[in-house]
Amino acid sequence: MSEIQDDNVLDEKTLAELQEITTRYPQPRSALLPMLHLVQSVEGRITPRGIEACADILGISAAEVSGVATFYTMYKRKPVGDYHVGVCTNTLCAVMGGDAIFERLKDHLEVGNDETTPDDGTGKTITLEHLECNAACDYAPVVMVNWEFFDNQTPQSATQLVDDLREGKEVRATRGPRVCTWREAERVLAGFPDDRADEGPAAGPASLAGLEIARERGWTAPASDRKEIEK
Repeated sequence: MSEIQDDNVLDEKTLAELQEITTRYPQPRSALLPMLHLVQSVEGRITPRGIEACADILGISAAEVSGVATFYTMYKRKPVGDYHVGVCTNTLCAVMGGDAIFERLKDHLEVGNDETTPDDGTGKTITLEHLECNAACDYAPVVMVNWEFFDNQTPQSATQLVDDLREGKEVRATRGPRVCTWREAERVLAGFPDDRADEGPAAGPASLAGLEIARERGWTAPASDRKEIEK
């Protein structure tokens, strides 16, 4: 006779994995961030029962968990689509075309900031959000899909990108792996690898330009600086 799952409680597999995450840290409470990512991978957002589960396992209050979940924008209180598309609208990306990209995607997807396209059964859903600096200014303007970089974007290329995602086509990040769904990406952020870490280069030409110039000209860091770094 099978057990009846309580709708107010996460399933046993998820609870076991949440407990497993806590064993990776000297202080279990340090596991809260990846635990919240695991909740999102299962629930599609941070839910009350996900908050309660984390609180119970860590021996802290639901209010403390909720305080963390509402502090970081990566944790969502509304359901996220199959893909999370973030457009950097911070200073450099904005002046290089990020604002134009964001406006084009809002019109093309017919959604506003932090909104999701309707699930009408005809394709994958997209959640669109404008983001602060993604630390990829050498490739501005940047669009991210589930935190994977798409460099040097234009309104046209960004539109094609979301169309490919909606149609379920295989999409590869500029300097990263094949793009998975948002829930799959959240599971990776929870610390459960998907074996895609070695797909794609770790850095591109723009990021390595200074290193290449230094090598060509024989530049090295002063010995004293190197010693300090080695310490």
